Amino acid sequence: MGRDLTCKELVELITGYLEGTIRARQRRRFESHLAACDGCTRYLAQMEATIRATGTLTEEQVPDEQKVVLLAAFRNWRTI
Repeated sequence: MGRDLTCKELVELITGYLEGTIRARQRRRFESHLAACDGCTRYLAQMEATIRATGTLTEEQVPDEQKVVLLAAFRNWRTI
């Protein structure tokens, strides 16, 4: 099946996994990693909970100040 995913690689694939857009081989590697990594399993659960909690939130409901903070956080996430 190839080499195992690292935790960092799993984090980079999580959106595709949740959206069902990653290839079958990547999905198998992703799920294999989850089966062996409690930290990543918790991270996935947190992401799913966040999606459920924010899924009902519209852009108009987010205060402008908070949009600025969120956009800055995501714009710079790879440099942190």
